[in-house]
Amino acid sequence: MAGENGFIGSIDQGTTSTRFIIYDHDARAVASHQVEFTQFYPEAGWVEHDPMEILESVKVCIAKAIDKATADGHNVDGGLKAIGLTDQRETTVVWSKSTGLPLHKAIVWMDARTSSICRRLQKELSGGRSHFVESCGLPISTYFSAMKLLWLMENVDAVKDGIKKGDAIFGTIDTWLIWNMTGGSSGGLHVTDVTNASRTMLMNLKSLSWDEDTLKTLGIPSEILPKIVSNSEVIGEICKGWPIPGIKIAGCLGDQHAAMLGQACKKGEAKSTYGTGAFILLNTGDVPIKSGHGLLTTLSYKLGPQAKTNYALEGSIAIAGAAVQWLRDSLGIIKSASEIEDLAAMVESTGGVYFVPAFNGLFAPWWREDARGVCIGITRFTNKSHIARAVLESMCFQVKDVLDSMNKDAGEKGSLDNEKGEFLLRVDGGATANNLLMQIQADLMGTPVVRPVDIETTALGAAYAAGLAVGFWKEEDIFESGEKSKNSKVFRPAMEEATRKKKVESWCKAVERTFDLADLSL
Repeated sequence: MAGENGFIGSIDQGTTSTRFIIYDHDARAVASHQVEFTQFYPEAGWVEHDPMEILESVKVCIAKAIDKATADGHNVDGGLKAIGLTDQRETTVVWSKSTGLPLHKAIVWMDARTSSICRRLQKELSGGRSHFVESCGLPISTYFSAMKLLWLMENVDAVKDGIKKGDAIFGTIDTWLIWNMTGGSSGGLHVTDVTNASRTMLMNLKSLSWDEDTLKTLGIPSEILPKIVSNSEVIGEICKGWPIPGIKIAGCLGDQHAAMLGQACKKGEAKSTYGTGAFILLNTGDVPIKSGHGLLTTLSYKLGPQAKTNYALEGSIAIAGAAVQWLRDSLGIIKSASEIEDLAAMVESTGGVYFVPAFNGLFAPWWREDARGVCIGITRFTNKSHIARAVLESMCFQVKDVLDSMNKDAGEKGSLDNEKGEFLLRVDGGATANNLLMQIQADLMGTPVVRPVDIETTALGAAYAAGLAVGFWKEEDIFESGEKSKNSKVFRPAMEEATRKKKVESWCKAVERTFDLADLSL
């Protein structure tokens, strides 16, 4: 990969942990550090993070990764050219710009407390659930930041007072981090990028600016919103008090968009990231495609202030790897997430068991906030291996549901087949290290799954964005290089079509069993 000597840093702020990775000019990770942080569950369906703890986790990760790189002989102090940032999307923070302190814990993207607000708006607004789709590409859902912001404005006195006094400001996690890293209450920059802004419900997809009609309808003051910038430009410099003062922040993307860039997905190419949730995006080029099958219209990336905007169709799955964590933490069936592969491999099938992890409802393509998790088909024959395998299958069935919808929406223009006429799904994220999961995915889709050597492409995408902004890399280095795919692992389907069809029919029956269960008495 062409470029100058030196390094690019990448902050990867996820749902359960924060990482800082340092890349050389060949896009190889030379050092990294990861810190997990606390998940708060104050009520059923509620999920919160402590913004101050997240801030501290970023500081620790940067300092430790630089120490590791230095110990290995890399001159990072003198060679770090810029850093990029990628974050969990939709998670909402409101804080005081005078004190720098949060006015409430961060409301996490999967939090479902806003369901009553969503139902109210769906009844009040003429367009119902799809009222804002024309401007922002998103339905009214608990998933998106605007609903979380409304909840804070309606239920937290400190937020109400802060907005009235002109002291409260809003942001997703990227905005919170950049504001603090560039000065905080002493002149911190209040910005977000187009991909994170696209997940708030408040940004117009075509103008890439806050939509005035939406703000007026929802009663959200524009003064509390950050400035929107592209994904690849010099945003500002890191202030004193941080481990790397003076270094440029030059790239910012929501995590799934960063993975698109990390996988070098061009128009017609799709990727699926398997993390806490699973997120499937298809790059649709410079034209936003409206979905008729339950998908979201969003951005892929915009690599510079004057660059063309690449749009995407997205299917979001709330619970993927989180179901494995549930097996570990809540049921104690496994002691570590990595154990699930061996446990599930002890049986050749689920024995007729189907598990649908609708813990807080179902996202794409079903969009059922009234859904709750089910495990059906249990007999005396069922053991924990069958359940473990059913959990892995649930992740793959959900991805297949989304890809089927993508094919319907995008048609022939939506996919790029290889020379054999196959559609290739690029995959990434920690769970893709599970070979059984990847084989199940290929089997249930009936098409190949391609796993790159570096499965942590989210952090790499943020690094690419920063490197492009400061001239460390060129776009052809990222998009035209064939080196990345040479060592990729390809999983090919081995399941017979008749078996696949029968399993998909059974899965759909299981999904239907999850509907209208939210009001079951405790």
